[in-house]
Amino acid sequence: MAEPPAGAPHGGVGRPLPHLGLLALVAVALVSVNLRPGATSVGPVLAELESGVGLTPTVAGVLTALPGLCFGVVGALAVPLSRRLGLTGSICLGLGLVVLGLVLRSLTGSSGLFVALSALALGGMAVGNVLVPAWIKRQATGGVGLMTIYSTGLTVGGAAGSALAAPVAAAAAGWRPALGMWGLVAVGALLAWLVVAHRERGSVALADAGGATGRLLRSPTAVALTVLFGVQSMNAYVQFGWLPQIYRDAGLSASVAGLLTASVAGLGIVGGLVMPTVIDRSRSLAGWMLAFGGLAVLGYLGLLLAPTTVPWLWAVLLGLSGWAFPTVVALLAARTRHPQVTARLSGFVQPLGYLLAAAGPFVVGLIHSFSGSWQLVLVLLAASGIPLALAGLRVARPVYVDDELGPSTRPGAGA
Repeated sequence: MAEPPAGAPHGGVGRPLPHLGLLALVAVALVSVNLRPGATSVGPVLAELESGVGLTPTVAGVLTALPGLCFGVVGALAVPLSRRLGLTGSICLGLGLVVLGLVLRSLTGSSGLFVALSALALGGMAVGNVLVPAWIKRQATGGVGLMTIYSTGLTVGGAAGSALAAPVAAAAAGWRPALGMWGLVAVGALLAWLVVAHRERGSVALADAGGATGRLLRSPTAVALTVLFGVQSMNAYVQFGWLPQIYRDAGLSASVAGLLTASVAGLGIVGGLVMPTVIDRSRSLAGWMLAFGGLAVLGYLGLLLAPTTVPWLWAVLLGLSGWAFPTVVALLAARTRHPQVTARLSGFVQPLGYLLAAAGPFVVGLIHSFSGSWQLVLVLLAASGIPLALAGLRVARPVYVDDELGPSTRPGAGA
């Protein structure tokens, strides 16, 4: 298929894309930083929420599972939404929901309303999760640089949410400022993307590449990416939701537990900086994938056998294993040739992966509630390193999803 002419929108319709330059860098950085704190800031203050808004243990378990569930369900609607509002318009809408949900949930005293507003904010984040990689792929230049900023920003936001929640709650005498401040931070991202939308105007719609989800199920690379994304996300959201409590139950303070959890996410910052370049320059990622799985096994076994002896070591091992997250995010663009296929792959991998991940925190809560300990939970989490490594080995080779799809599903083929 011939490439679009110079200046033509990549996967879009309407006027050619403007050169956004620094604005693109700022917009991607701001949106990425705001797609995680609304989820990761809850775990360190979960005990305070249980007393503050009357969360029962069951509802607390639902709350920890909510990010994966919302990212899965709402993420599946992101690509159809982008065909109506365009990529940038849909991202703006998502950020508006983030602002609204995070600000309002910090003001409520009802557990039901808190969960509902959390779902609203997480739904807005889900739109960004799916569409920002496609928006980056559509840019004619700076793809690797923008993806590096994006994957790094996700981990920065996730780490900040965990690290700041308990200290801010302690300093401000409550959980409300600790959670509500992220709604105000998201205002900056919304304003930046409104400027992007103004600059792009008629060039933001995403063309339909054709083909349904069923076609992607026949792509071994797409399926393996989904498994990799799902297992990694399950581990990430179990860590966001329950790792602080695991450390607290072992005898550590809330602040130390929050910092340890934040260090797990914070190590992903280095992974976000490194892995897009590694992917761009490496012929195979097999060694990295085996390492990600092995480090997960060692980190969880350490928490099982000696949680307070060297607690930072287990956090470091889990944090390094978490490099699988920026890897799989970068692979959504690296394993596709065209922005349309990137959007479809992102809209396939992330919703299904997050639905798989959503079960993890909820099941962990149930197992802990019934068993009264973390032993079985940590054994099962250690075992999750095996499918993480196996799925990673399948996507380690530079194979393009476009090439695995039938001719009728490729962009420009009969569309």
